[in-house]
Amino acid sequence: MADEEGAERRATTDAPRVVTANRAQLQLRPMDLDSLVATDHRARAIWMVVEGLDLGRFYEAIQARGSDPGRPAIDPKILLALWLYATSEGVGSARELARLCERHDAYRWLCGGLRMNHHTLSDFRVEHGAALDELLTQLLGVMLHQRLVRLERVTQDGMRVRARAGAASFRREPTLRRCLAEAQAQVAALKEAGERPPDPQAVRRAAAAARAAREREKRVTRALAELPAARAVKRGDVAKAAARVSMTDPDAGVMKMADGGYRPAYNIQLASAVEGRVIVGVQVTNAGTDLAQLTPMRTAVERRTGQPPREYLVDGGLVVLDSIVAAAADGVTVYAPVRAPQRADIDPHLPKPTDAPAVAAWRTRMGTAEAKAIYKDRAAVAETVNADLRTHRGLDHLPVRGLAKVQCIAVWMALTYNVLRWLALSA
Repeated sequence: MADEEGAERRATTDAPRVVTANRAQLQLRPMDLDSLVATDHRARAIWMVVEGLDLGRFYEAIQARGSDPGRPAIDPKILLALWLYATSEGVGSARELARLCERHDAYRWLCGGLRMNHHTLSDFRVEHGAALDELLTQLLGVMLHQRLVRLERVTQDGMRVRARAGAASFRREPTLRRCLAEAQAQVAALKEAGERPPDPQAVRRAAAAARAAREREKRVTRALAELPAARAVKRGDVAKAAARVSMTDPDAGVMKMADGGYRPAYNIQLASAVEGRVIVGVQVTNAGTDLAQLTPMRTAVERRTGQPPREYLVDGGLVVLDSIVAAAADGVTVYAPVRAPQRADIDPHLPKPTDAPAVAAWRTRMGTAEAKAIYKDRAAVAETVNADLRTHRGLDHLPVRGLAKVQCIAVWMALTYNVLRWLALSA
């Protein structure tokens, strides 16, 4: 009994004995980057695809040549694979990608021991628009050659994506001119202050302020340049005078979104092949409507792939009678819903006296059960592609400003989607 009481007393008075962390202890661990990633990992598959592509346009832009002074550039193959893999994982921030290159095994494997700067990653994503577009064409050519894709039937649909601009950034002409005068005065004042010997500690802050003032002046100047285009789409003198342009992103337009609200956005048009379900055309506009987008996209698809689609499926927002006539002249059959007439007793599929032969044939065709069955492929393909890009690739908002940079983002999305489809179809 006494021994039990003594053991109990020691258990309550003696300090507990535990093993704690010692983070100051040095450890030498052998590490092999190649062993960090499984053999069937998506990063390896994307790297394999990138290695098989012709990246000559990317290497032509490198200024470090031979024994000339200057730091060697990072291999475009690495940067391309990083952004393809990041986009496939829904990562759209250059800063986040730079952090992942230090912490995530798959990104570290792609880097191959190189350190990545978010400025380098961000610049690479938007500075090679023509090369990226050529790469998309090259990838489609390979898939067409391997008969993984056929252009017998193509769908087109537009998706409005939130721009990187606030609704409050839109200004009318008087406000824009006043902001331009203020920006110019600020640039002049900062330039004059920079001519005097500054405090050494304030040099960096002064340079940042001057750069911000110059960028603001540039954005306001571009906004004034975009004002005539914004007025052109308005009706009436009062509406034209009230036209507004964003100071943050002058290229963005105010569009009606899926939830019924109006916000700054871009209209990304995507054309997809039904057989293979890959993206064969990408175009970006700042128009809030899909009208007049059918013919430009159809022409772009034919130019990119070298062959016209035999059947073209679009929704009612893309229906323009002149586009149907032009498609029929090129041997392309358009499948699109016919607008319902105001009177319920009128059959919308009956040709009108004023219809051109191609339009009359389109109305009659869309009344048949065969055409209705074919038209079901539009939603099955186009909506699937849009949903994939929005949900899994991060195309619910845009990380850049300007029409040219947004076009680059759209091509990155199409490239990533097609690479993943190529891997799936090849398997």
